[in-house]
Amino acid sequence: MAGFKDVFQRIEVKYLLDDMQYTGLMKRLEKMAAIDSYGKTSILNIYFDTPDFKLIERSLEKPIYKEKLRLRSYGTATDDTNSFIEIKKKYKGVVYKRRISMPYAKAVDYLMGGKRPEERSQISDEIDYFVKYYKGLQPAMAISYDRIAMAGIEDPELRITFDTNIRWRTDHLSLKEGNRGKDILLPGQHLMELKIAGAMSLELARILDELNIRKTSFSKYGMGYLEKRRLEQCTQQQIYYSEVS
Repeated sequence: MAGFKDVFQRIEVKYLLDDMQYTGLMKRLEKMAAIDSYGKTSILNIYFDTPDFKLIERSLEKPIYKEKLRLRSYGTATDDTNSFIEIKKKYKGVVYKRRISMPYAKAVDYLMGGKRPEERSQISDEIDYFVKYYKGLQPAMAISYDRIAMAGIEDPELRITFDTNIRWRTDHLSLKEGNRGKDILLPGQHLMELKIAGAMSLELARILDELNIRKTSFSKYGMGYLEKRRLEQCTQQQIYYSEVS
């Protein structure tokens, strides 16, 4: 897919909007940002973790440094679909993302079969180290959602995304399965991410304030994992009460 960058360094701020805030904000953004050429896109991810979920457990503790590894496609994948293996790191609020791309089948062979890509690079070496360092790394959770992305009209570094239909699952961990799973957001909610290189513009800050849109802490993988853990605890309680009754 043309136009995709392999290396990112930026600040990402998240906001949870209701339908009224979303409609009002889209109206106010008309002269500031425009929807990109892809329109609404389904984004599918598989997050990798250790068997004891060390990566997401640590991330939820909100350390100054954390990192994730995921496999991503834009739209439901086939063997030949271009996919991205991404390392996402966050240090003191700044997000660093590095990724390589290859057909989905080869990405699966690489991450789950140990078959290294034909072209070696600095980023592939970093992925190799990541996989070696976190022993037992395996597919842990699929996170999928529908996204509308906007780019700044005068400020090309400004990027705003809106995600809906955010879902998680721990079965059938393949990007060929499409956007399915258990919902994370409530009906009518939109997760907005503001991605900027530096400080937010005063104009945008004023718009968010007038619409009472406040930043929030929100990790899609984290929310899915917490819900997974909650459901497991409920199941254990049900088993316990059935045994003692």
